[in-house]
Amino acid sequence: MSGRAQLMWDEAVTGYDFGPSHPMDPVRLELTRRLVGAFGLDRELAVVAAKPAGESTLKLVHREDYIDAVKAASADPAGADGSYGLGTLDDPAFAGMHEVSALIAGQSVGAAEAVWRGDAEHAVNFAGGLHHAMPGGASGFCVYNDAALAIARLLELGAERVAYVDVDVHHGDGVQAAFWEDPRVLTISLHEHPGTLFPGTGWPQETGAGAGEGAAVNVALPAGTGDAGWLRAFHAVVPELLAGFRPQVLVSQHGADTHFEDPLAHLAVSLDAQRAVQLACHELAHAHADGKWVALGGGGYAVVDVVPRSWTHLVGIVAGRPVAPETEIPEGWRQDVFARTRQLGPRRMTDGRWPVEYGDWEAGYDPADRLDQAVLATRRAAFPLRGLLP
Repeated sequence: MSGRAQLMWDEAVTGYDFGPSHPMDPVRLELTRRLVGAFGLDRELAVVAAKPAGESTLKLVHREDYIDAVKAASADPAGADGSYGLGTLDDPAFAGMHEVSALIAGQSVGAAEAVWRGDAEHAVNFAGGLHHAMPGGASGFCVYNDAALAIARLLELGAERVAYVDVDVHHGDGVQAAFWEDPRVLTISLHEHPGTLFPGTGWPQETGAGAGEGAAVNVALPAGTGDAGWLRAFHAVVPELLAGFRPQVLVSQHGADTHFEDPLAHLAVSLDAQRAVQLACHELAHAHADGKWVALGGGGYAVVDVVPRSWTHLVGIVAGRPVAPETEIPEGWRQDVFARTRQLGPRRMTDGRWPVEYGDWEAGYDPADRLDQAVLATRRAAFPLRGLLP
């Protein structure tokens, strides 16, 4: 194994653009890439532009009729078929939609291939993590489910155990649906409670079906959960599951929309806690997956202040050169931000909460605490199905 990490990047992914009033502004990708460059992180890993996912690859997850509908909407946005979730407020159709969605998917598939074949130990595609897309429809700003496609490609290449850890504020419903009955894939999602946030799924009782019973794990966090609770829940669930499953590859999704500044959700997590979970995923990949780690982006709609910093931390960790939280942000990048957005960019790579502390689950829990109740519900529903004590 070369050991060198890969950053999957093609400037054309910024064409994933639902329009000027849509929350998923592609400037978040552009600013992240520029911040990565401002810190010189792109010199610490190989920057690779993979080819778009072809139809045979897309069919590993998506139905042929849906792919055809995306192509048709891409060629004629005004004629998009709403029955496939296209041309809606969440997923407006736009010219070139198929091509750029397939390109983003191709970066995640390429990352998975590089890690599986040993061309890289870690690979990151922060343009990816579009985890809501279903086999037969677009959903939640997601057209093709690059995360599910990367996992499906790993299975096609011979992987027998792939773990997927999703810490986006929204439930990773599309990835869970793709592998609902597949025991080879363990999906773990920590997200805001489905009673208060889209997509309304991800209850702890959702544990998979058939041969895949016990292969889906969901932690439904109370609205308002902050750093200590978020990290407590992650460490109370994820490490033990991965230790038992022994994945050959870890795929993680790092949506930045858990942040307290995010306009579309209700958790209260800081940039520093997001960085802590990124570091934890890196450590868990080495502890349980022989270092094989594919890291993806996801949601995140505070597009200047939060997303570029969070994903630059992720790239630094993947590259083996973590950016210290107290690091000052280069002034040139802040000038780029103002020129591009007329907003003032952040000055440091921290929210001032590092190091983030949390109470370890093994030290005991409070059955009257809402966060601990959420963790208990998950452990009781899913852990026995995996041969673990709740």
